[in-house]
Amino acid sequence: MKPHDKIPPISDEEATPLVKALVAMIDRLLEENQRLAADIQQMRDEIAVLKGEKARPKFKSSKMDENTDQDAPGENSTDGEKKKRAGSEKRSKTAELIIHEEKVIAPAKGVPTDAKFKGYRDVVVQGLVIKTHNVRYRLECWLTTEGALLTGALPESLQGHHYSPELRGYILYQYHHCHVTQPLLLEQLREWGVDISAGQLDALLSADKQAFHDEKDAMLVTGLEVSRYITVDDSGARHQGRNGYVTQIGNELFGWFSSTESKSRINFLELLHAGQVSYQVTEAALAYMQEQGLAAVICEQLLTLTVIYSRKAWLKQLAALGIDCERHVRIATEGALIGSLLEKGFNPELVILSDGAGQFAILLHALCWIHAERLIHKLIPVNELQRAAIATVRDQVWELYADLKAYKKQPDAALAVSLESRFTTIFTLRTEYATLDQLLKRLYRRKDELLLVLRRPEIPLHTNGSETDIRDYVKKRKVSGGTRSDLGRQCRDTFASLKKTCRKLGISFWQYLMDRLLLSNAIEPLSILIRKAAVSGASP
Repeated sequence: MKPHDKIPPISDEEATPLVKALVAMIDRLLEENQRLAADIQQMRDEIAVLKGEKARPKFKSSKMDENTDQDAPGENSTDGEKKKRAGSEKRSKTAELIIHEEKVIAPAKGVPTDAKFKGYRDVVVQGLVIKTHNVRYRLECWLTTEGALLTGALPESLQGHHYSPELRGYILYQYHHCHVTQPLLLEQLREWGVDISAGQLDALLSADKQAFHDEKDAMLVTGLEVSRYITVDDSGARHQGRNGYVTQIGNELFGWFSSTESKSRINFLELLHAGQVSYQVTEAALAYMQEQGLAAVICEQLLTLTVIYSRKAWLKQLAALGIDCERHVRIATEGALIGSLLEKGFNPELVILSDGAGQFAILLHALCWIHAERLIHKLIPVNELQRAAIATVRDQVWELYADLKAYKKQPDAALAVSLESRFTTIFTLRTEYATLDQLLKRLYRRKDELLLVLRRPEIPLHTNGSETDIRDYVKKRKVSGGTRSDLGRQCRDTFASLKKTCRKLGISFWQYLMDRLLLSNAIEPLSILIRKAAVSGASP
């Protein structure tokens, strides 16, 4: 037992304001000591790795959220039978395979003359043919009697290219889907006999991709239009040797990414414009500015402005009005972006679900329960009383979370009142742990965002989808570090968006690439498929 675990509890008679303040101060100091110890251990681990030694093992995070799902795989069903794991049912492994070649093999020792043929025992062996396949196109040239030169034309999918659509698709697939770096991809292609330089490989990955960029942009426009909610997240994404950020916007129908130098609220609002950004002072814009505490005299000045279509021109107009305070400029810009966004038809009832980052808390905002509970989980107790308080609160939170999941399946007005009452009871608790009490008080102030699901049961309770989507950027960051050119960064965002959306719509990313590069147009634009999925009832 640690020394501070032996401190006895304080009685009501001893709990004077001074004693309470001292106890709270001791708790904060002990917590800071614990955090410093964790930082020191992290640095020790990094030093150990640099020396070629092993770092301290890390333990996996809690799976409590999965335990709140009464229908989780592997649990007993209502009839007492244990459910099978998804995908574990027996099936024929080769029934749907296309057979490209057949080989008949006779017994090695020969067949006696009196033997009777009984058919074949089939054994299917799957394989892959990897080899170069170079084609010389000989375009006929004819000179007419009038002096005109007639020349054969390459297929449209080959015009302007010296590499086949299949090879170009393979390069894009390996780089964007499998995260193979350019040096390794170049080495692989050369070992297979492809004559290609580093510059040519880079051009195949980034040049002439405008059609893909346009399709990616159209996805966001349609996704925001047909969805009832979106989940959002951001992460680090280095560019040109500097720290940058990537923002994810999506739901079960689409995933969309954009990398920028900032992750501010202004940046997020500009991304929601899904194209041409504009600034407009409307009633909604003024309401936002007043809510943020912008002076009425400044709001009146802003009413003189018309619609402005560039940030540079907007800032110039603000300077002309004498609005140069950084805070005033920020609030006015955010308000004008919101006003213009709503004037363009942005749905004000679209729920924006986030992990609690301030830049996402606009319009109709909901908060992720997993991130909210994680704040409680991250507290560092210093004695048994504090540990018991945290355990009790976490149990109550997860029980409420499980009931909210059940409510989503069968909404009921009476049940909603009961759940709201339980929320109030939990988050207004007073325990033996002052820091926990303060955290619960802060979370209680976010009650409307955490309980928006009672009014909108279709929205998720967490942002796990966004975190899953953005994980590719984390892997890419670990493998390649970052992008160097603006075009490379744009391509990274575009193909990550297309890949994630294809997966959510049940489309093979490889088949999608082949369809676009071969110009066959058998797969409809992803924006149209998103709209069709929404109409068919799959809309989130």
